[in-house]
Amino acid sequence: MHWRDVTPAVRCRATPYYGHENALKKLSVALAIIGFTLGTLLVGWYGFGAIATVTLSVGKDGFALFCVWQLLTMVVLGIGWRVVAPLNNARHLMPFVWGRLVRDSAGSCLPFSVVGGFVLGVRAATLHGISWSVATLSMVVDLTAEFLAEIAFTVAGLLILLARSADASLTKPIVIGLAVALVASGLVLRLQKGVVPLLVRFGRKILGDWFVHRGDHEVTPEHELVAMYGHTGRMALGTAVHLVGWLCKGIGNWMAFRLLGSDIDLLGALAIEALLHALLIPAFVVPGYAGVQEAGYAGIGALFGIPPEISLGVSLLRRARDIVIGTPVLLIWQLIEVRRLRYPKLPSVQTADVTFPRRDD
Repeated sequence: MHWRDVTPAVRCRATPYYGHENALKKLSVALAIIGFTLGTLLVGWYGFGAIATVTLSVGKDGFALFCVWQLLTMVVLGIGWRVVAPLNNARHLMPFVWGRLVRDSAGSCLPFSVVGGFVLGVRAATLHGISWSVATLSMVVDLTAEFLAEIAFTVAGLLILLARSADASLTKPIVIGLAVALVASGLVLRLQKGVVPLLVRFGRKILGDWFVHRGDHEVTPEHELVAMYGHTGRMALGTAVHLVGWLCKGIGNWMAFRLLGSDIDLLGALAIEALLHALLIPAFVVPGYAGVQEAGYAGIGALFGIPPEISLGVSLLRRARDIVIGTPVLLIWQLIEVRRLRYPKLPSVQTADVTFPRRDD
């Protein structure tokens, strides 16, 4: 078998690029180990038995409902990615939903940081009719839209917390963290052009030549990325869709708390979800947010009067859901890759019609 005829899951372990691990990759592994240790200590501190009992109390039907809601949320997030892509034909929705599923599944089930999930999400979308340039550049724009929606969602969560807490000492660190996030968001928006070559380089380190489709031109971010950002209508719509996606995530969080016996109301669950993800922003290099998610749930849940065993149970329930959904998604993705290797003479991926708008559109 030729070296290039190896699926990405194998290449990400065997490619020569992988042998030259940089400092970020080593840091990511170290933080993952620390995170898993922290998560284990937290669960042990509050009692393995109590947390296991709480987590298993949801039953099969409750857990199935929780998973189905997450799949519906993924559809919303896929729509958010689709609306910012400059495609002329409305039928090209499922590649973006599938790419989003692979992206989140890789981030939660594989030893990658969230950036690794971005790379695999782009790869998955290109296998179903989306060109490399459109998939890569539109993901960068989609991340911006999602981040803008997250800021609005976080502000709403903070306002809910401030309205329910009379102790300023508890909310002050969160206010400071939000201010830092707002400053960081401004810097991110100004540096978006540099994200594309960074994503391409990272993709080549993981997947080697697989990250650039054979026969395609190199991704050139200059005018295409500017054109995507210049279409304010698509950006506004994408941000609005992602705000709906964040609300869906918050509702899923509320469902998890209710399944575990908590009487928290919907607004409280939305606030916990918003503040949790604000806390997770600096931990993007930690694979699966190992340990950070558990600590965040325990700390933020306490601000709303949630017992730590319930909060940690919600975190473990989410991880179980991510594994149940993510494992078959990644297996199907690999089967698609293998099929393309076994039948190389199948018609090549047909890229979608694309029109990059002018900035004044």
